[in-house]
Amino acid sequence: MQNKKENLAGFLFILPAIIPLMVFWILPVVFSGALSFTDWDMMSEKIRFMGLKNYTSLLRDPNFGRVLKNTLVFAVGSTVPTIFLGMMTALVMNGARKGTGIYRTIIFAPYITPMVAISVVWSWIFEPRVGILNFIMRLAGLPESQWLQSSRSAMVSVLIVTVWKSLGWTMIFYMEAIRKVPQNLLESAAIDGAGGFLRFVKITLPMISPTTFFLVIMSTISSLQAYDQIQVLTQGGPAGATRTLLYYYYQEAFQNFNTGKASAVAVILVIITVILSLAETRISKKTVFYH
Repeated sequence: MQNKKENLAGFLFILPAIIPLMVFWILPVVFSGALSFTDWDMMSEKIRFMGLKNYTSLLRDPNFGRVLKNTLVFAVGSTVPTIFLGMMTALVMNGARKGTGIYRTIIFAPYITPMVAISVVWSWIFEPRVGILNFIMRLAGLPESQWLQSSRSAMVSVLIVTVWKSLGWTMIFYMEAIRKVPQNLLESAAIDGAGGFLRFVKITLPMISPTTFFLVIMSTISSLQAYDQIQVLTQGGPAGATRTLLYYYYQEAFQNFNTGKASAVAVILVIITVILSLAETRISKKTVFYH
């Protein structure tokens, strides 16, 4: 009897959190999954069951294969530089003696700035004729680029904006993780003759591996959900060069009004996110960097 009362009390405590979770996450996911088997266009009163036709049409669509490739390139191209540069910046910041607070604020500021505002500013920077980036390249004697207007450089341009915005967030986590590395281990290694690089590889890197694992997972999920910068900077172009799964979903749902196919894209995106998260978890447990 006592256990039942405790279970009921515990359930009542978590009920305020469960209700929003059910209403705004679980039910929409289930509803989207159900819509992926229909041909609903958001306007018709009748909804016809289509079975797996939406999924088979996606697999046969050559554009969908390119979208998957763009999504993978964007995920890797944004996650790896963000993690590496964030770690290096944190090491430099922890080694600085003066002005750390000011520099940390400046580097972190882009993260709390809306992505739309950042993308608008960068669209001016990337402008081929009057943009400051090409102006700097001219001064340096380097060849100019079309940046957002070329299918060869558009993805790189979007990645630059994404990494620049996320760098400060990654840096903050690494700064805290590096501060928690026991100094006695580093001092003992230094006494034994280990140089700075060896101490970093053998002590610091393994000690901060849980933070690295967390940041890799979060950065990957964030990259799969990227939309704002793509919409503002390229609208998925040129010629589909920057169209990722989420942007493809937007086009199918709100431009082509093909809600069934768009829901199938959303389901595939969720599956890819889960698979990548599980794969990264398994890999992290088998590497020497896991602590």
